[in-house]
Amino acid sequence: MEETSVHKGPLAGLRVVELAHVMAGPVGGLMLADMGAQVIKIEKLPGGDDTRRTTPPAINGESASFMILNRNKRGVAVDLKAEEGKEFVRRLIGQADVVIENYRPGTMEKMGLGYDALQALNPGLVYCKITGFGLTGPYAQRAGYDLISQGMSALMSLTGEGPGRPPVKVGVPVGDVTAGILAATGVLAAYIERLRSGRGQYIDTSLMEASLVHTYWPAAMALATGHSPGPMGSAHPVAAPYQAFPTQDGWLNIGAISKATWVGVSEVLELPGLLTDERFKDNAGRMEHLDALVKLISDVLQTRPTEHWVQAFERAGVPAGPVKNIRQALDDPQTRVRDMVIKVDHPVAGEIDALGLPIKFSGGNGVTRRGAPLYGQHTREVMAELGYTDTEIMQLIQAGVVHAHSN
Repeated sequence: MEETSVHKGPLAGLRVVELAHVMAGPVGGLMLADMGAQVIKIEKLPGGDDTRRTTPPAINGESASFMILNRNKRGVAVDLKAEEGKEFVRRLIGQADVVIENYRPGTMEKMGLGYDALQALNPGLVYCKITGFGLTGPYAQRAGYDLISQGMSALMSLTGEGPGRPPVKVGVPVGDVTAGILAATGVLAAYIERLRSGRGQYIDTSLMEASLVHTYWPAAMALATGHSPGPMGSAHPVAAPYQAFPTQDGWLNIGAISKATWVGVSEVLELPGLLTDERFKDNAGRMEHLDALVKLISDVLQTRPTEHWVQAFERAGVPAGPVKNIRQALDDPQTRVRDMVIKVDHPVAGEIDALGLPIKFSGGNGVTRRGAPLYGQHTREVMAELGYTDTEIMQLIQAGVVHAHSN
């Protein structure tokens, strides 16, 4: 395993096999890889991970979607229907600590690569499965996508401008991404337990649960009152002012939910009457008269540009910030100084930008500069590490059991 960083990362030595495609599983593998784990991504024959064909955009013909999710991984391509391919996977997993996969329920079992079979081969194996709805319950056999999970978890009923408007999906695949983060979290918890007991275990999480877990606030309201809150745009269901307001040249988020910050809002806007207005004397009153409050604040904010107000509220100690587009967010100096945009070397695309690891370790995060693997880039290398001879590797390549990229 080539390395391009002086830091090995806190998970150095952890061996992970990723039998995953598209997004949720690869996000989990990415989290572990960025923290130093040795992740080997197994892609199917033919075609590999479907995100290889998710274009545009592409860089020198390589899918940007695939590259951003699969850096720091070595890649092999295997026919999982061929017995020789399955044997290769078994040998690989026999030496692994962790498996992450997100095939439909029953798929791995039909191939003889389910948890029971692999656990018998490797008793300490930590096996994490991500599905649409989990492995139990009436929806266990359903296929799941992020869009479906957002609807069924109520996220779409809580997102949008207000009552009577069409349901709105969160603008990013929050279920997919969160499922991958939950998978990585579960893997690490199970691995710590294995260090104590020597026993591996089966981990099961889903897009549905990954979406539902974002509803803590509205769930608290619904469980306490019996009523389901609805969409409020950018506003908060229990605090005001806490939302986006129009300015002269854009939008500004203000979060003033304490007495001190409410006083700060009135001072910055030069509206002392806000503090004496009976409608706004406490948070309950501000929520009851939210429309009137929003109009008063918006009328003032629209007289100056966003940056003026950002600086003014910062001086007053009031949390506030502009609503940026994705390009502006990526170029923000805070984003850059936190290494949330990094340079990655790819053998075809060249040096490209990618999102960095959102966790920082004083001892170093791990290898964060190797680009996503080409299709079958490391097949020969990994097979040789497992004891396959050059002749055996060539025979399996010629038979179409594995694919090896011509470097």
